[in-house]
Amino acid sequence: MSDDDLAFGGIFDLQVLLATKQMSSVELTELYLRRLETYGPVYNAVVTILHDRARAEAKRADRERARGRVRGPLHGIPYGVKDLLATPDAPTTWGAEPYRRQRFDFDATVVKKLSAAGAVLLAKLAMVELAGGFGYGDADASFTGPGRTPWNAKYWSGGSSSGSAIAVSAGLVGFAIGSETSGSILFPSTACGVTGLRPTYGRVSRHGAMALCWTLDKLGPIARSAADAELVLAAIAGADSNDPTAVDAPFAAPRRKLRVAVLKDATKGAMPDVAANFHASLEALGRFADVAGEVALPKGPWGPVVGTIVDAEGAAAFRDLIESGRSRELRNADDKLGGYVAYATPAVDYIDALRQRTKLNAALVRAMGTYDAIVSPTLPTVTYPIGRGFDKAYPKFPGGPSLIAPGNLAGLPALALPNGMGPHGLPTSFALLGRAWGESALTALGARYQRATAFHLKRPPLVQSVTST
Repeated sequence: MSDDDLAFGGIFDLQVLLATKQMSSVELTELYLRRLETYGPVYNAVVTILHDRARAEAKRADRERARGRVRGPLHGIPYGVKDLLATPDAPTTWGAEPYRRQRFDFDATVVKKLSAAGAVLLAKLAMVELAGGFGYGDADASFTGPGRTPWNAKYWSGGSSSGSAIAVSAGLVGFAIGSETSGSILFPSTACGVTGLRPTYGRVSRHGAMALCWTLDKLGPIARSAADAELVLAAIAGADSNDPTAVDAPFAAPRRKLRVAVLKDATKGAMPDVAANFHASLEALGRFADVAGEVALPKGPWGPVVGTIVDAEGAAAFRDLIESGRSRELRNADDKLGGYVAYATPAVDYIDALRQRTKLNAALVRAMGTYDAIVSPTLPTVTYPIGRGFDKAYPKFPGGPSLIAPGNLAGLPALALPNGMGPHGLPTSFALLGRAWGESALTALGARYQRATAFHLKRPPLVQSVTST
């Protein structure tokens, strides 16, 4: 088996190789470390490679396996985390120059749980500064530089979990952890052609993670497949005394044919390739799920409500940064000023947004009815070119209704699945929005879809250098 075949192996495949002693965790770790060193800088994917920790954890995994102790399906599997998760072995930079030397003396709960599951932490991965909370308007929004999708390095990786999606897409890690407040797992997963799972709010502890928006932030896996994402989520989920919002909740997919609704006007304003790939995905889903009926997005100010909540809570989270004037050290021109705009959010606007949120969330749950999921294109276009403002990227394709803001506002889970290619050799995807605590239904649908298709197995044409854009 070639190094490339190993690097792009799914968790199940890698675990078989480890269990049958065809390779050791140390060997697999060294393979990924080399790839991180080679490709990480090309695509601006990495902040810090944790060589010493990775090798120590890999050796531990091999010793335990030799003694007959295997902690579970992630035992010995190398992974990376978005650099908003605390670890004591390196700075936790939040992707932002003012925090470039910030250090914590503990592991975030997610990292602790993955360590307990036997996984091997390789790297702290790049992210958009402050997870995009100050309103960046172009791809150059991190001290590591703009994230580049491995499918075409002149185009953005998506944010804010940029490095996590790049690393999975390019075969630099076995899986990665990202975060989402309003699109930061789904967008980069689409841009990089990988599978991203946003859990239900409260499914995963956020202790040790940078806070942007306490009532919206969620941590979740970015992986090669829905089956892999499910394994990772099972390892990191659960209650945590350090995070009162994290709870224990069961994982249980319904024992019946799953019912899926299509978002009404889902392809309105979308690129033709996005629409065509979406309709093909519906045909594939219809072979094993009950795809019946449409669901209209309830009318309401979804985007403005999310924006107001992010502004108010983000300004509180970064109050010291804003009041000290150090936000001017941020890289993106919009971010340098965006914190001051957020800081000026009136309290009455925030309270009104919370009141609207309750009504909007109830309307969305009613609209879902008895369906297990609502399906739509994740994005109406392929990802954006680097060096151009987002608002100027695709003016001919404004898009129609989107479930990203509504799903995040309601704290509902979603799964993004690659489903084909679009212009410029860039991937497209569709997303399944589920019911609260309904991740198992989403991953069951995703796994069936991925058994019937091969989009998640495609590999990008990696390069070892990029002309500056």
